[in-house]
Amino acid sequence: MLRTICRGFATAMLNQESTSLGPIGTKIREKLTRSFEPKHLEVACESHMHNVPKGSEKHFKVQIVSDKFEGITVVQRHRLVNECLAEELSTTVHALRIDAIPTSKFEGQKMSNSPACMGGGKR
Repeated sequence: MLRTICRGFATAMLNQESTSLGPIGTKIREKLTRSFEPKHLEVACESHMHNVPKGSEKHFKVQIVSDKFEGITVVQRHRLVNECLAEELSTTVHALRIDAIPTSKFEGQKMSNSPACMGGGKR
């Protein structure tokens, strides 16, 4: 199942037109899909949890399950995802939380909730 979550965690299937996903989130989803042919993909925009202007797309988390992660370490998986999204990480994306799982290890785990942001004067 390929699923994308962003802006209020509205869900849209990958093969459907999504109005809830912004341009950066859409680009992230498309690049990951093209590079990894995932069995499962979730892209969550968490910018609303941070001290950024409304509608910003700066903080994301992804859960991606792919055969391309078989036999490599967690660090190597993260490097592959970071390389795939290098342009976004060097320009528009401030933070990216990665959950990269080999297909053989995926048992339907859900992405865990991120902790509340304590930066940007929210303490």
